[in-house]
Amino acid sequence: MNISNGKLWKYSSFIQNKNFSFNKNEILENITKEQIDDAYLTISKWKSYNPTPLLILNKLSKELNLNKIYYKDESKRFDLKSFKALGGAYAVEKITKGNKDITVSTATAGNHGRSVAWGAQRLGLNCKIFISEFVSDARGKAMEAFGADVVKVKGNYENSLLECIKQSTDNNWQIVQDVAWKDYKLVPTLTMAGYSVMMKEIVDQIKNDKITHIFLQAGVGGMAGAMVAGAARYLENIPKIIIVEPDSAACVMESIKTGKIEKINIIRESLMGGMSCGEPSLVPWEILKKSVNNCISLPDDDIGKAMKLLANGSFGNDKIVAGENSAPGVISLIASCNEETIKNKLNLNSSSNVLLIGCEGDTDQEMYKKLLDE
Repeated sequence: MNISNGKLWKYSSFIQNKNFSFNKNEILENITKEQIDDAYLTISKWKSYNPTPLLILNKLSKELNLNKIYYKDESKRFDLKSFKALGGAYAVEKITKGNKDITVSTATAGNHGRSVAWGAQRLGLNCKIFISEFVSDARGKAMEAFGADVVKVKGNYENSLLECIKQSTDNNWQIVQDVAWKDYKLVPTLTMAGYSVMMKEIVDQIKNDKITHIFLQAGVGGMAGAMVAGAARYLENIPKIIIVEPDSAACVMESIKTGKIEKINIIRESLMGGMSCGEPSLVPWEILKKSVNNCISLPDDDIGKAMKLLANGSFGNDKIVAGENSAPGVISLIASCNEETIKNKLNLNSSSNVLLIGCEGDTDQEMYKKLLDE
């Protein structure tokens, strides 16, 4: 079949950012060059560190009439199969500074918690993880495998975060959260600095090529903001930044529309669980509000299909294990190219070099198998 057939791929809405400016110096005021550089210098010295692969989706680029489509495969990131391995563990190391008496804590939908738990285990620290009742048992067990004490909280992610803050305050635990709030910005900034290692690797991997477009998945915006900061630090040119979100949780899109942080009520939890967030985080928002050219939101309809096509090598020569949060990049690119108005607004053409972030592998193996079998 024609894998990029427009009738088979859906998007919900698309907007352009009227306040776009992308001033590199302004972006690097939020995450500094020194923080970004320290993250790479630290993480690259960790045992078993290797850059994750940057794959080329040559079949898809030919079909969409684009020059190249790069896919950063984070399923190969340490043993955690997610880009989040870079952030939480790095923040744990920086905040605890070798103090073995510190207990670290966090609230999570899965991958961030695994990184914090892994980081704590590396340093011999106690770790408390708070998850909502909607987080799968498989994700909870994955964190317990790193020695963490996992506490399941009734309600959604916000409930788990409130419980984490309460118990951490009562017990003097160090919260290592990837979400910022008033007077809590350093740890999320360090976490994002860890994520920016991906961009350093990408720049080394593309050699003399120029990235023209970057599609970035957003939940609270941490990875997206980190990759924009990485682009400001490492890229000579300024690429077009396209934010991708579930249509049921498009909080960055809604915030871009008004120019201020908007909180939305999530009525339906998305399959893209790590992206099902109702409000952008403060630190990435300061980056995204002026650097994002465009936003696109997607329904859940094509997630399983995209995962299957990645798994069987339909988009390129490589068979790729892509979790439900990795699929939106591919889907949004295909949907954009099949909608002539959007394709023209994004200036996607035969000279375009597009970067997609395969942010996770089968971090929830039960969910991965279920979606592939449907």
